[in-house]
Amino acid sequence: MLINDSLKEFIFDCEIRKISPRTLKSYRNNNQRFFNYIKKEFNITELEEFSHLHIKNYFRFLIDKGLTETYANGILKCMRAFFVYCINEEYVSKNPCLKISWQREPKILINTFTDLEMINMVNAFNYFNYLNARNKTIIAFLVDTGARNAETCSILNNNIKDNYVLIQGKGNKQRQVGLSPELRKIMMKYNRIKEFYFKDKNINYDNYFLSNTGLPLTIETIERVVKIAGTIAGVRKDIRCSPHTIRHYFAQKQLRNKLDIYSLSRILGHENVMITKIYLQSIKDEDIVTMSIKTSPLSTLSRRK
Repeated sequence: MLINDSLKEFIFDCEIRKISPRTLKSYRNNNQRFFNYIKKEFNITELEEFSHLHIKNYFRFLIDKGLTETYANGILKCMRAFFVYCINEEYVSKNPCLKISWQREPKILINTFTDLEMINMVNAFNYFNYLNARNKTIIAFLVDTGARNAETCSILNNNIKDNYVLIQGKGNKQRQVGLSPELRKIMMKYNRIKEFYFKDKNINYDNYFLSNTGLPLTIETIERVVKIAGTIAGVRKDIRCSPHTIRHYFAQKQLRNKLDIYSLSRILGHENVMITKIYLQSIKDEDIVTMSIKTSPLSTLSRRK
């Protein structure tokens, strides 16, 4: 079977399963780059013609280009998903990717916002008009829930409950995330301003966060809101002001506040706890020492006397 035909089928299957647009783009582009390479290098166009050796050759090519281990593992993940589909459709009998080892990724310390920077970012906007109130609520919502950018864009009005929000995560998996009293207070003010602002306008979308014209927000819009908040708050130049950095802050803050890593993994919508451990690894050793002193078993026993 022609490789391009099987790739088109795979992408179509992903669309039916409602894979997120960003993941879909990665599946399409990364697999297509690999197929372009083996066609030019080995003149392979049929799915049955190549083996794991061709994949290893491609990975050596990526490493020679100076690409990171994380980038290479991302490509391997996309290729594995494609071949799982091919096996299910009985186009191939074995997944050649299974003979390819994951690249050992270096331990990365994720630098994120300080508490003061985060407070200043929430306070970067006020309630003087709809856009300011919306932007303030967006920052507070990201800080309090650790939601992804795309998840925040897709929040609907009926997803907001009394003390939690239903978040539609990756793979169309839904999870509940708590709303603190502080966030709920901000949301109540936003709700009043939003209702008044759109009172005489026709709204065709039920998204909780809307543009000034009543359209759902894009990923780029929320990224821009976070960057503006970071600039107003005077965030350090070496910190990337993005929704994902706020997600890092949320995760590390929850761990410092003694939330167990398994509960945090569920709140973040991770497939497994190994992904969540990245946030734990990014907490500095001296912070771990301070946390361990506060939770000392001996100190706990002494307080019970």
